[in-house]
Amino acid sequence: MTSSNVSPALRSHLLRGTVRHRRSRPVVYELDHRVFYFALDLSELDEVTRGLRLVSRNRRNVFSFRDVDHLVPPEAGTERNVEAEVLAHLRAEGFEPDGWQITLITNLRTLGYVFNPASFFLCRDDSGELRVVLVEVHNTFGDRIVYTLRPEARGSGHWDGMDKEMYVSPFIGMDASYRVRVQDDPGGVRIAIAEDEQGAPVLTASLVLRRVPLTDRSLLRMLASVPFVTHKTIAAIHLHALRLWLRGVSFHRRSEVTE
Repeated sequence: MTSSNVSPALRSHLLRGTVRHRRSRPVVYELDHRVFYFALDLSELDEVTRGLRLVSRNRRNVFSFRDVDHLVPPEAGTERNVEAEVLAHLRAEGFEPDGWQITLITNLRTLGYVFNPASFFLCRDDSGELRVVLVEVHNTFGDRIVYTLRPEARGSGHWDGMDKEMYVSPFIGMDASYRVRVQDDPGGVRIAIAEDEQGAPVLTASLVLRRVPLTDRSLLRMLASVPFVTHKTIAAIHLHALRLWLRGVSFHRRSEVTE
C-alpha cells in the first residue's frame, strides 16, 4: 500500500504545519494545533485519486474528496463538479479564468467525516500569478459562504478584506470584518486573518504550512502524527467555546443575529 503515489509531474501535494488563534478581547485567549491539509489542483482530482489507494473521489475511503462538500450547493439532485463551479464563480465575478490553475487547500473526509472552518481556492492565471483567492467558510450549523478576495496590487501578498456575512462564532457579533493576507511560494503557504468587531481588533488567526509530497506513505504518516484531524477540529471548536463561555465572554445566539 505504501508504495502508491501520484505522478511527480502533478502539482497536487500535502501541507503540514500549525494553525494559531489569538483573541485579544475581552479576554486574552490563545490556541495552536498541528494540522495538515490537502493542496489539490482541481484539474488533477481524478488523476490524484487514481494514483492513491487511500484517497477517492465521491466514494468511501480513508480520505474522500466529495464535490458536495464545497461551494454553495445548487439545487438538490444537480450533479456537482467543483472545478466547473469555481470557474463559473470567477466568470460571474468578472474574471476570464480559462487556462488558470486552481489549487484547493482543504481537508478531505477522514474516515467518513469532515468539517472545514475555512478552505481556500488559490487561483493563478496562465502566467502563474496569484490573481484571486476564494475563501469558503463553513459554520457548525451547516451554512457556508464564499468570499472573493483580490490582491491590493498585482503581485502583492497583501490581500483583500470582507465584511462578515455569515454567523460563525457565538462570541463575535455580525458587526465584524476580516482582513486576509496570503503568501504562496515554493517554501510553503502562509495565511493570516485578522478580524475586527465594531471597528476594533478582536481575533487573529494564522496558518503556517510547509509542502509534503502526496503519497500513500505520507498520508499514513499524517494519520499517525495528526490522527482524526477533522474529528479533532470540531471537538476543539466546542472545547474552546466552552472555555470562553466559562471565562464570561458574551455569547451571541444564532437566532439573535440572523432573524
